[in-house]
Amino acid sequence: MTSAGRRVEALPWTNFRYDPPMSDIVILTPNPEDPSFAGQWPQVRDRLVAAFAAGGLDARSEAWTDHIEAADGLASADLVMPLVAWGYHRDHVRWMKACATWQAAGLPMMNPASVLAWNSDKSYLKRLGEAGLPVPPTLWSDRVTADQVADAFDALGADELVIKPRVSGGGWQTTRLARGATLTEAPEGPALIQPFIAALETEGELSLLFFGGRFSHAVRKRPRAGEFRIQQQFGGLYAPEPHPDPVALELARQVLATVEEELLYARIDLARGADGQWLLMEAELIEPDFYLNHAPDGGQAFVAAVADHLNR
Repeated sequence: MTSAGRRVEALPWTNFRYDPPMSDIVILTPNPEDPSFAGQWPQVRDRLVAAFAAGGLDARSEAWTDHIEAADGLASADLVMPLVAWGYHRDHVRWMKACATWQAAGLPMMNPASVLAWNSDKSYLKRLGEAGLPVPPTLWSDRVTADQVADAFDALGADELVIKPRVSGGGWQTTRLARGATLTEAPEGPALIQPFIAALETEGELSLLFFGGRFSHAVRKRPRAGEFRIQQQFGGLYAPEPHPDPVALELARQVLATVEEELLYARIDLARGADGQWLLMEAELIEPDFYLNHAPDGGQAFVAAVADHLNR
């Protein structure tokens, strides 16, 4: 990534027209034999396939775990999209091997395999912070200990902390801890420790969706009462944000401008810090939920961006 990245346009998709190309789009999914996501990912895959079909594009799915050592089975695809490649955070060594395989094979992958590799480790937030972007104060640990956490309250000037794995997804192994409480659960391996962002409980998190470098729509995500995690599996409450703060939009564009590689899609998650200023929580570039049910166009901008990419 570099601060001199590509320009991000903010043009609307209103009245956008395209000629759907012939296509063989492969959507990467979890291993069908993995019971962890068996009841969820097929519906997500089917919604994506239906959206593509409505735009005149053909799509099918393959398990990402079937293409780790060799990319031959994906070589004939016009475009490979890791939109349902769930579970990589629990199988990260093989995920990194797969990304290296896909990159070496020169697969037509979006987002690029190089992005899928670095974006899978939240240490990219450190690089963005060093580049001048506002991220939460963070302590980095190879393995969290009770002593580290006890010291972190003073080091970060916080009465509540959030501890999460560097490689994670969906709130996995994420813990909230108050000053004086005993640490009973910690991530298994490299982790980050941050102050708890109080605004997450009140105004929630703002997600900004971009397709083909253009802003599409925004969604406000709040936790249910008594919960701090905003993911839907924890009861998170989601609603469209028809007029997102222009300051938040500008920050999202600054984040995207740091990425050297071309991005076909991105979700930028922001929250307000204690001083009311926006902070970057995540730049989701692998398999983010696009919240197309909250998009004013129902996802047409996403499909149009894919078609535009294929038509080049």
